[in-house]
Amino acid sequence: MNSPSSVVSSTDQAAAGVPGTPLLQVSHLAAHIQAMPALRDLTLQVDEGEMVSLVGRNGAGKTSFMRAVMGHLPASAGRLHFAGADMQAMTRHARAAAGIGYMPEDRGLVPQLTVEENILLPLWVSKTLVKADRLGLAYRLLPEVEAMRDRRALLLSGGQQKLVALARALAVGTRLLLLDEPFEGVAPALAQRLVEVISALRGTQLSVLISQSEMHHGNALFSRTYTIERGANAAASH
Repeated sequence: MNSPSSVVSSTDQAAAGVPGTPLLQVSHLAAHIQAMPALRDLTLQVDEGEMVSLVGRNGAGKTSFMRAVMGHLPASAGRLHFAGADMQAMTRHARAAAGIGYMPEDRGLVPQLTVEENILLPLWVSKTLVKADRLGLAYRLLPEVEAMRDRRALLLSGGQQKLVALARALAVGTRLLLLDEPFEGVAPALAQRLVEVISALRGTQLSVLISQSEMHHGNALFSRTYTIERGANAAASH
């Protein structure tokens, strides 16, 4: 396992804020899918360098929340701030460029592209990230992904695709990782491997927000857990 200092470069550390200060702030967020409320009144916070879990059963609004953060689902009410900036005034590509890496539940890989091309996709449009450095970071954390770098995504198993999606999020996420159901539908050995990789990020200034249907994996990683129910906070524990 890599040490924390090998996970986030000194450049990224300098760009990040002070650990313990708010990074992602969500207040009374609401959003709709067509006419149906997907989020009703969700409030949560992720600090610099913090690992937070968002727990809720299927359909509770976890994916809708992450899509709202990334700009794929417009907010109809509430406030959404990242590093003090109003995210609702930011375009989708600007949100990604702010240092947010997103691993969607469905993985979102392009089947005909190779593993490495899928990881590089968000880096090709970045004007600030050094492709070789970010790709090297992903491969240091996930050497098994480097071993299949030339394989097309359509030839991978579901578990392998999860690893590639995580590598892509790591490549572009210099400040925050949003991991939507990373442990869902994977074998216990792969779930443990994912926990190991995420655990290697502890002690850095990279923040992580993970959604889960149940708190079965990585419980010791999280400093804060929010429970979402019908698009709103059910409970929060610290």
